[in-house]
Amino acid sequence: MKQSKPKVKRIDPLEPLKMEIAAELGLLNQIHSNGWHSLSAKEAGKIGGLMTQRRRKKSES
Repeated sequence: MKQSKPKVKRIDPLEPLKMEIAAELGLLNQIHSNGWHSLSAKEAGKIGGLMTQRRRKKSES
């Protein structure tokens, strides 16, 4: 019998920042109830863009 590997959940180091921005945009309830896939491309792009801006600003200081 072949044993399957246990699934290991990867921890994204940017997850707290992503959740913070989603909360600021008022998308947190939608994400909790329907998942990340329920966001439109525009909403997901907005989160990604703001994450990039904040990471750049942090690295410059």
